[in-house]
Amino acid sequence: MRMCRIFYKLLSAMARLAVRSGRSKDLEIIVLRHQLAVLRRQNNRPAVDDDDRTLLAAIAAALPRQLRHGWIVTPDSLLRWHRQRIARHWTKPHRPPGRPPTATTIRELIVEMATDNPTWGYRRITGELHRLGHPVGASTVWRILKKNEIKPAPDRATVTWTQFLRSQTAIACDFATIDTALLRRYYLLFFIDVTSREVFYAGITTDPTGPWTTQAARNLFLRHGERLGAARALVRDRGSQFIDSFDEIFRTEGLKILKTPVRTPVANAFAERWIGTLRRELLDRTIIWNHRQLERLVVDYIAH
Repeated sequence: MRMCRIFYKLLSAMARLAVRSGRSKDLEIIVLRHQLAVLRRQNNRPAVDDDDRTLLAAIAAALPRQLRHGWIVTPDSLLRWHRQRIARHWTKPHRPPGRPPTATTIRELIVEMATDNPTWGYRRITGELHRLGHPVGASTVWRILKKNEIKPAPDRATVTWTQFLRSQTAIACDFATIDTALLRRYYLLFFIDVTSREVFYAGITTDPTGPWTTQAARNLFLRHGERLGAARALVRDRGSQFIDSFDEIFRTEGLKILKTPVRTPVANAFAERWIGTLRRELLDRTIIWNHRQLERLVVDYIAH
C-alpha cells in the first residue's frame, strides 16, 4: 500500500511537469539539487526503506549514467541493495538450537497450579497438564517451579497455625494484662473471630478465677450468640482460668476446644496480635487509673 502511494505521487509530479515550461523545470531542478546538497552536508547516510530503494533503482535504470550525478545513492548502493534483497528472499527462517521455549501461558498455568494446590508436586502437575492437552515434560515443570522460587510439595503442604485456624472458622480468646498508675494489675478477657477479626469484650477483673471466666463465657453467648453461630472451634491456652465448666459452655454451642501447646504464643497468633495492637494504639498512649476508666476506653476502642 505504501509503495502504491509513492508511485501515485511520482506519476502526479510527472503530470504536473509535463504542462510546465522548460525554464521553470530547470529552476526547480537547480533548487532541488541545492537542497539535496544541504541535506547531504547534514546527514551523510539518510535512512531509506525497501520501498525507497525500489523506486530509486527503477528510476536509475531508466536514466542515463550522466544524469545520476548528485543522487543520495551510488551505483554501489544499488548493487548492494539488490544483493541484500535476493539474500532475504532465499533465506529460510532461522530457529535457535535446542528446545523451543515454553509458552508464557503454560508457565503461568504451572505456577497457578502449584500455588492453588500446595500438595501437588511437579509430577502431579505434569500429569494434570497432559490431561488438559499440554504435553510438558516433568523436568520442564520442575525448572519453572524452581525459577519462581516455589518450594517442593512437602514444604508447601505444611499447615501453619494461621492456616489451620482459618480453616476451622474458629474464635480465639486470651487475657491481656494492664497495669494502672497505682501499680494495680487488671486482666482483660476478650474473644476474637479468626475469620472476620471482630473482637468481643468479655470483662475486666483483678482476679481471673475459673468461675469468673465461666460466667464471662455465658455472658458472651447471651450478648453475641447470633454473631458466633458460624464458629466451629475455640482456641485457648492452657491457663488455669479455663476450667471444665468454661469448656462445656462452648461444647454445648457445638464448638470444639483447641488447646494451644505450652508456651507457644504463635499458636494463638490472632489473639496475641490484637493484644499488641491494643497496647500500641491505646494503652501506650494514656495512663490508666481505675477499673471504670479502663473499661470505658477498651469498650470504645473495640467499637471504633
